[in-house]
Amino acid sequence: MSSVTAAPPVAPVADPGARHARWQFWGAVMVVPYLLVFMVFVLYPVGYGLWLARHPQSYVQLVEDPIFLRSVINTAIFLAVAINLKMLAALLLSGFFVQSRWWIKIVSAIFILPWAMPSIPTILSIRFMLNPEWGVINSTIFRLTGADGPNWLNDPALALSLAMVVHVWKSLPFWTLILVAGRLAIASEQYEAASVDGASSWQRFRFVSWPALKTLYITSTILSMIWTLGDFNSVYLLTGGGPADLTQVLATLGIRYLRLDQVGLSMASIVVALPLVLPLVYFMMKRLSK
Repeated sequence: MSSVTAAPPVAPVADPGARHARWQFWGAVMVVPYLLVFMVFVLYPVGYGLWLARHPQSYVQLVEDPIFLRSVINTAIFLAVAINLKMLAALLLSGFFVQSRWWIKIVSAIFILPWAMPSIPTILSIRFMLNPEWGVINSTIFRLTGADGPNWLNDPALALSLAMVVHVWKSLPFWTLILVAGRLAIASEQYEAASVDGASSWQRFRFVSWPALKTLYITSTILSMIWTLGDFNSVYLLTGGGPADLTQVLATLGIRYLRLDQVGLSMASIVVALPLVLPLVYFMMKRLSK
């Protein structure tokens, strides 16, 4: 008499569609906190600021204020001089810091300190150093020459120049590191082949380094312009917009109006910068999408 063996029960196969839907549900749940934070801290402040700046009369008063025109000119000078000087110096220094020598690491650690330190104590320290009466710079000049040093922050052109120097000094390490990373991504074989062909240092930079760094350099310059338009630390902490509001830029002009309890003018001074910021953002995103 033959015995019949029963087949083992087959485990139910999970529905791939149900599993995918479950992952989608939990993914949406994880995104909700980010959306709430984005709405509360980004969308609401931006929307509220645009609503405060909705009155055309605010822009009429803004244009009629002579400090606004001076701030626009100062902003243009700041962008044209400080950013190009900063990015050119970063490009040159990136070729220095990319060298594989043991002491380069020590120098690079010291070089990055201005960017790593908070803005308030570092820039205020420079402001105290520039004090005409008891600042360390004028005190040193008096001990060495017996003459009084200049009133550094009382001359508008000199004060704005010093603010640009502080901006370059503070942000230069960051952009130098960005370009160092770009140089490290270039294959060493290209430099070896150029050296075998007898290329000079300038030719190696022109035909090997620059073609590889060009896109990164231009993108970094555009991004630096966007950030600099909203950066008020260098001017506000060093000069406070003085003397007589002659070193104000658009980023600090809004703070000036806020201190005068002119909220509409403050928001309007920010909105007028959007026609410059939005094209920069567009060109940067366009280059990054290539």
